[in-house]
Amino acid sequence: MRILRGGIFLVVAAIAFAQSPDDEHRFTVSSTTFANDTVMPLSTIHNNVVNGVNTCTANGAPGGNQSPELFWKGAPPGTQTFAVVLYDTTAAFTHWGIYNIPGTATGLPENAGVSGSKYGPQILNDFGIGNEYDGPCPPANVAPDTHHYVFTVYALDVSLKLPSSANFPANAETLYHALLRAGREHHILASASITGLYSSTPSK
Repeated sequence: MRILRGGIFLVVAAIAFAQSPDDEHRFTVSSTTFANDTVMPLSTIHNNVVNGVNTCTANGAPGGNQSPELFWKGAPPGTQTFAVVLYDTTAAFTHWGIYNIPGTATGLPENAGVSGSKYGPQILNDFGIGNEYDGPCPPANVAPDTHHYVFTVYALDVSLKLPSSANFPANAETLYHALLRAGREHHILASASITGLYSSTPSK
């Protein structure tokens, strides 16, 4: 299932890239929490406490489990909503999805991914804990040690409609399929990504 999901995510990204504007008016995303292709800070890391130790960090330190600050610019004219996905491309694992962010937004503050976020509806992530952000927690001593966490922002000229119910809440698949449909119908105007790195394997 996750291999298929990884393929869906890449197709969505490819569709969005193909529809991105030229470099002069390029849609970009950045963060004050971490720089592209650098290690994500503890404030963003998940907590999985076993015998008083957080297994998500190399030294057992607690993580903040807060979504990072994100800032984007260059959204194409006609943008009505944004969607943000956090996807671990190493493990084919979705950590976060938030959508129908108003088109007037220029980013999200730190911890916007809290349960019940006011910034937009969220999907049930692959942890299955709740509709919220849950940060990196790569398994220790399982190669490759360092995982790549890609935050992708999609600019759309429509609102996304995801099927959801009490027993079957909107999840990664429903969001990706909604984005695929939007891409096929040329509603994805642009996308931009920023990548964070993280490993919970102790240094040798």
